[in-house]
Formats: sequence, structure tokens, C-alpha cells
Amino acid sequence: MSTTTKAAVVTGGAQGLGRAICLALAARGWRVAVADRDAAGAEAASKACIEAGAPEAPVLVVDLATPDGPAMMVDAAIEQLGAVDGVVNNAGYATIEPFLEMTVDGWTRTLDVNVRAVAMICSRAGRHMAERGTGRIVNITSPASRMALPDYLAYSAGKAAVDSITRAAAIALAPRGVRVNSVAPGMMDTALQAYTERLMAVNAGRENDMERFLAERTARIPVGHRTTPEEVASAVVWLLADAPDHIVAERLNISGGLDKD
Repeated sequence: MSTTTKAAVVTGGAQGLGRAICLALAARGWRVAVADRDAAGAEAASKACIEAGAPEAPVLVVDLATPDGPAMMVDAAIEQLGAVDGVVNNAGYATIEPFLEMTVDGWTRTLDVNVRAVAMICSRAGRHMAERGTGRIVNITSPASRMALPDYLAYSAGKAAVDSITRAAAIALAPRGVRVNSVAPGMMDTALQAYTERLMAVNAGRENDMERFLAERTARIPVGHRTTPEEVASAVVWLLADAPDHIVAERLNISGGLDKD
């Protein structure tokens, strides 16, 4: 798949992993639509993409938790870019709630962003790509989808749903020339990771011992250190731009051995 004139939309592109993916695509000459509810952050990411080599980098301000947000975002990306060759479902939401104290609100927003939006984007963008007979979608999942995490249940269940959506979308779209896969980052220093780890520490009564708490979590990774947004972004770009055509419905773990197939 040539990267010189391709176009992609990345959700949650204003910061963290999403921004790293946008910049990695821009460095390859892709046109990149930066989708995020953070308008200022998306504008900054768009500017950085242009500086990195993107021919254009439109900003799509959207709240994917709203019923119409996902479809509106895909339609806007197609209108802005003319055609969409790649989609990265990166936007995510997480909350930490003890199992016996879970709330409907915590589940609702988590599933709206992490599950419903991913499914609707895969369907809407998949229809566009199927009509063109080409395209690639990468969904961001997590090792949490395979773990028993009582205080993290909405998030882990949502990521298990992303795994299921990826498989179903991949089989539905493969005959139409569209490839759907996923990437599962391990522990990675982003704002979302920092937020969830602080909540984990609070729930464990370790909020005053964050340095040791984080060191203990990092020690669980077989390679001995955390990944970076840039390292994960390189895997996402590989799936979008370089992966063989027969890679379909796969989950690529970037976790240093934490997640083992």
C-alpha cells in the first residue's frame, strides 16, 4: 500500500498515542484528519502533522459518546479528505470503580466511547472503503481485555468488546478489500495511563507511594520497561501501510511480553 497520497482519520488524535500515530503517518506523507473533542489539542496536533510532512491535516472536533458523533466524524473526514484509506479507532475513556460500587454513569460513557463508537465507525468507514474496494482499519485494544480486573471492569469489558468488533468487522469487510486488525499496547506513559494508574493507587491505598507503586507495576513487564506512544504508533502505521494483505482479524500485542497469546 503506497503511503504518498493516502489519507487517514485518527480518533483521540490530540494527545498521547493518537497524536503519535498522527505524526507517524504525517512523516510518511499521509494526509491526516485529527479527530478529538479537545479542539485546542487537535489544532496543535494538526499543526505538528503539517510540520512533520502531512500535505494536509484537517481537524474534526467531535464527542464520540454522542449518538451521532461517530457517523458525523466519518462523513466529515470523507468530505475533508475526499476519500479515507485508513481509520484508527484510538479514542478511549476509562474509569476505576470498585466492583461493589460500580455506577451506571461509569459504564455508560465507557461503553459509548470504547464500544459503540468503535463499532459505528467501523461500519460507517467500512461502507465507504468497501465501495472503493480498499482500506484498512486499526482498532486500539488492551491487555485488560483478557484480564480479571474487578475495579476496572467497564474498561476491560469494553476492550474485550473491541476484540470482538475487530474480528466481526474483519470478516465482514475482508471480501470487499478492507483489512481490519487491532493493536494492544501494554503499559505506556500517556495521560490516560497516568490517570488510571493514579485511580488504581487510590483504590489500593497507595496514593502516597506512587513511585514504588508504578515501579512494581512496571516490574511485571518481562522486558523490564514500558513501551512508548511512538513505538506503538510504528506498529499501527505498519498495519495501515505495510502489512501483508493476508493479515486479517489479528491482534498485535505491543506489551513487552505482558500479554501472551
